[in-house]
Amino acid sequence: MTLTPATIREYDAETMDPEATETATFGLGCFWGPDTRFGAMDGVIRTRVGYAGGTKTDPTYHSLGDHTEVFQVDFDPDVVTYRDLVEEAFQQHNPQTQTRKTQYQNVVLAATSAQRDVIDTVLEASGRTAESVETRIEQLSRFYPAEDYHQKYRLRSASFFISAFEEAGYTSEDIRESPIAAKLNGYVAGHDVSIDAHLPAPNQRSP
Repeated sequence: MTLTPATIREYDAETMDPEATETATFGLGCFWGPDTRFGAMDGVIRTRVGYAGGTKTDPTYHSLGDHTEVFQVDFDPDVVTYRDLVEEAFQQHNPQTQTRKTQYQNVVLAATSAQRDVIDTVLEASGRTAESVETRIEQLSRFYPAEDYHQKYRLRSASFFISAFEEAGYTSEDIRESPIAAKLNGYVAGHDVSIDAHLPAPNQRSP
């Protein structure tokens, strides 16, 4: 298919409903990069970036308080498991070191006791425990979505793509939650994505 406003709407309409997916939340430094990497993964349906791990109510980028930049991925557990995602998160950083600035710290946030069990299992498989690593292993209390301009940040830099979403009538929230936007955000950043669409050559991805 060719990427058009109509095919954007069709792709998203045919993708798994949010109620059928599971959600993982990680912090791996600036959230723009991991948002693209994980969004390009097979089985990841939607992504969003935001703030979590702190106590400040309604944090913003310029008033973050003690929160950390994090990203969420909604995924199809029949294609990619929570354990797969946790293992990928640990491969993307060195769990034995931690930056001092809370905003960019590495954190793995468990939403349920089952997720925490998986995190502990992954650590044990590498000879580690939650107490022996610098990565923060915490319970997710609340996720605050970041401002619109942070959502699908790399995609927003590519006029060819973002104009198609605008022509499709997508709002900023629609783009944030769009499955095809998650894939194209990864593509613009240089990651391989598995979508059946005619996309411009790499040197045409950004203006």
